[in-house]
Amino acid sequence: MDYHYEQTSEVEALDSIYYGDMIILQTEPMHKFIIPIKSEGYEDDGEGLTCELVFTYTAKYPEELPVLEINTDESFDEIVDRDELYNHLMKQAEENLGMVMVFTLVSAGQEWLNEKWDSIQREREEEVLARKRADEEAEMKRFEGTRVTVESFLAWRKQFEIEMGIPAKREREGNNKNKLTGKELFLRDTTLNESDLKFLDDGDAVKVDESLFQDLEDLDISDDEDDKDYVPGQSSDSD
Repeated sequence: MDYHYEQTSEVEALDSIYYGDMIILQTEPMHKFIIPIKSEGYEDDGEGLTCELVFTYTAKYPEELPVLEINTDESFDEIVDRDELYNHLMKQAEENLGMVMVFTLVSAGQEWLNEKWDSIQREREEEVLARKRADEEAEMKRFEGTRVTVESFLAWRKQFEIEMGIPAKREREGNNKNKLTGKELFLRDTTLNESDLKFLDDGDAVKVDESLFQDLEDLDISDDEDDKDYVPGQSSDSD
């Protein structure tokens, strides 16, 4: 096999296919060139995956594998694993050993980026939907409230009564209910009755001032018949 011819012919074909994108770094002693690849829609919205495939022919290429390097930026490495892409392309190269393979490898790399980016987009969409569902469920729980059980209700009522001071109020009311009224105390306390009886039985304790009743005979108290027509302030006919 004329390795030089195979290599030169492939480079010319690749330059025609990727015209404007392919960069030839050197031709001697072996061809070395760059072909950038990117996921579909990368240039349209500025989002996606892109990297550079750097190929260097060996003396017996295509019966030997070419040297492959992958140039990426930090954003690429944060999203996907560059080594995973490299291993994928080298596996494709081994399957095509003995044939010019750069176009096949570039196409395989392009397809790999597309699949990875589609997968990333699906994951992002699923995350957005998951957050949306979580927010909706949280909003629904605000309206539904917490399912009430006997235990949770009793615990809630106990805490509520403590916060409202209800136990202390009940205790005060209970104490007030235990207090007796004056009448109840009187009826219950027989010593009060005994003291009254003792007061009445004790003749020496009660003294009457007889002088208050000495002038009662001097009062002119008329009979009821004489006083029926009497009007205060009006003189009688006899006067």
